Amino acid sequence: MTEIEERLDFRKTLLEDSKDEDGFISQSKLLYEVMPSLLDAKLVDSEEYNESYHKCERENIKLNAYSVNASGERLQLFIIDETYIEEGISYEKLYVSQKVEYDKQFKRVEKLVTKAFKGELFDTLQESSKLKVLASQLESIEGFETFDTIEIFLVSLSVTASLRAKTIQLNKMYFKEHEVKRNIIKAGEKEEKNILFLRKVIDLNFLFDVMVSQGHRETLTIDFKKTFNYSIEAIKAADEEKFASYLCVLSADMLANLYKQYSSRLLEKNVRSFLDFRGVNKGIKETIRKEPEKFIAYNNGLTITATKAKTYEQKKKLYIESLTDFQIVNGGQTTATIYFSRKDGLDVSKVKVMAKINIAKDIKEKELEELIDNISKFSNAQSKVSKVDLRSRNPQLIKLKTLSESVLTPSGVKWFFERSKGEYSTMLRKAGANKARKKKEFPNERKFSKEQMAKFVSAWGDEPYMVKKGGERIFRHFIEQLSPEEGSKLKAPEVNREYYEAIIAKIILFKRMEKLHGTGKNAIGQIRSAVIPYSLSVLYEHTDKIGKTFNMSKVWQEEKLEERLGDFLLDLMVLVNDLIKKYAQSDDYGEYSKKPELWETLKDCPEVSAFMRKDDSLKVLERYRV
Repeated sequence: MTEIEERLDFRKTLLEDSKDEDGFISQSKLLYEVMPSLLDAKLVDSEEYNESYHKCERENIKLNAYSVNASGERLQLFIIDETYIEEGISYEKLYVSQKVEYDKQFKRVEKLVTKAFKGELFDTLQESSKLKVLASQLESIEGFETFDTIEIFLVSLSVTASLRAKTIQLNKMYFKEHEVKRNIIKAGEKEEKNILFLRKVIDLNFLFDVMVSQGHRETLTIDFKKTFNYSIEAIKAADEEKFASYLCVLSADMLANLYKQYSSRLLEKNVRSFLDFRGVNKGIKETIRKEPEKFIAYNNGLTITATKAKTYEQKKKLYIESLTDFQIVNGGQTTATIYFSRKDGLDVSKVKVMAKINIAKDIKEKELEELIDNISKFSNAQSKVSKVDLRSRNPQLIKLKTLSESVLTPSGVKWFFERSKGEYSTMLRKAGANKARKKKEFPNERKFSKEQMAKFVSAWGDEPYMVKKGGERIFRHFIEQLSPEEGSKLKAPEVNREYYEAIIAKIILFKRMEKLHGTGKNAIGQIRSAVIPYSLSVLYEHTDKIGKTFNMSKVWQEEKLEERLGDFLLDLMVLVNDLIKKYAQSDDYGEYSKKPELWETLKDCPEVSAFMRKDDSLKVLERYRV
């Protein structure tokens, strides 16, 4: 099978997985299928997003969804190009060789944003519009102050290719960032700022490459000279066959610009999923405010890794022009604090930061991971970073994989646990002519990734706001309980058949609730990703939390939910959907549901207590309590 045929075959699978209950391709489900790949590539902080579908042919504007990154300053917008999601479209029409094809899709989103910036969007929307919340934010003073970067992701099931040669050549397209000047009147005064716009095409080439690379992040190459008009003066401290090290001093302004452009993509995974960027370091901030010239003396600086450095000499001085596979291993808090300090109006022009740049030459991904682990371990980190093993080779995950390969359900089938990204697709590709049989043996409903497992299992607890955050945050939360680090008060569970069966039961529960909730016009509401974990946490509070264990074994045995339990959960979700709207202290229910304050209010509210005391509820609870 050729490279192009593989991508077209992959497209068929994606479209099949994106069909709703009636067999129609759903743009919402397609985005749901694509988001984990964006997370794997480190382009987003979470696979969760807020539905905001809006389309106006007359004005040529469209948007499918949005999310806000973990540190809050970056608005990420998602649009699906409907041109390429038809099943019957000929393969020849799937090739895109001209930037203008993608450019006109990006402009549909940018027109919408520009309209909001002018204060002309919100009032044109119907009361029921899913875009109302975002439009309100974009037009507000709060939105003006919060968002510095707007990143547009175009999801297109097309194949970007060069058609000039006799044979079709796969290609990539990059779009240059640009800034848009925005004005707003605040307290009678005119304020002005530049909003950075970034564009990224998520086509079949990108999605396929993420899959076959088994989830390795997209390599981040930073060209300091081209992007920031900045060259790093450096001293080469070591130069071995497979390793080189440079010492240098970086300007705080350049670091702030770097963070604005790339945000948490700069940071190594272990650091990235731990730090709370909103709670910027007060000590660092005070130094910037009072003694900026002494920052370099007080601060431990940055430790950076890369796999390649492009350098040049000028007037007997060495300069670093670009770095490939850039990651900040130590100093993430420093970088984020400098950015947010400047955002708050502090002058960082006098601040300099020491940096050590380690170049690992001709190194495999596994060796690079080990190098980064050791640097993190031995660096004098300013923020303690837990050394929990987030990788797929975590011993507890390996045990779960072994169990998934051997344990049959009561009906005699197995579940497919995708411990490493791409395992499922690799299995289908290897099956060749038996692909259809393998797909039938392990359908979508009976497969789950380690990230999905973290979400499904963690929803059965008392921190639904963590589940809503998704991404590496909930995965870390789950792994810290599955295999706590030495010295932790947590005790690692015994991963045996009983533990595995309970996991599958929780997955069945979660997935069935997704179907009960529905999508699109048939949905309970627009905040499914919050309603389901909050509803499960309510059920947990009234069973396991009070010592009356919910009978997960019954769910495992039946491999489905009884009708009366399904009715109970449907009613509970309808109630929780209404309560989130009632008690959220923001119109953006999706974002506010990431806050523990909402859960503290909702779990003890009179409406939940009354619902749980109803005769029908008590009968269900009695039937499922052990």
